Amino acid sequence: MYEIFEQLLQSHGISAYKFCKDTNVSQSTISTWKKKNSRCGMDLAEIISKYFNVSIDYVMYGNEKDLNSVSQTLSAKDERDIAKDMENIRQKIKNGADGPLSYDGEPIPEDDAELLLGQIELMMRKLKPINKEKYNPNKNKK
Repeated sequence: MYEIFEQLLQSHGISAYKFCKDTNVSQSTISTWKKKNSRCGMDLAEIISKYFNVSIDYVMYGNEKDLNSVSQTLSAKDERDIAKDMENIRQKIKNGADGPLSYDGEPIPEDDAELLLGQIELMMRKLKPINKEKYNPNKNKK
């Protein structure tokens, strides 16, 4: 998985030192991750994904294109629909409309809820063009 991080550094012409300086991630965190040759934690994956504008899925597994290519297929209406849906979901979570957000009987911390919301938004952005084609193929032909 560190290889994906190295590829992102190279493709953006950035050194690991600059990444650490820009994001306040310690260099020891990066070097430990490299030595262990394991998956990074979700916190680091989120920082990397935001810094390079790629999905967390790409950082963790390398199997998704960057967010720019996905967002190019979305119209302004699609963007508004996603933003509206995300705001509704965010408000329901914040207000506890359907009960507190929990997993396995334990409440989910606010930071983790934000990660969940980020993943939901990525999923919505990826599925919107697929659903448009699947459920209304004639209207959305290119």
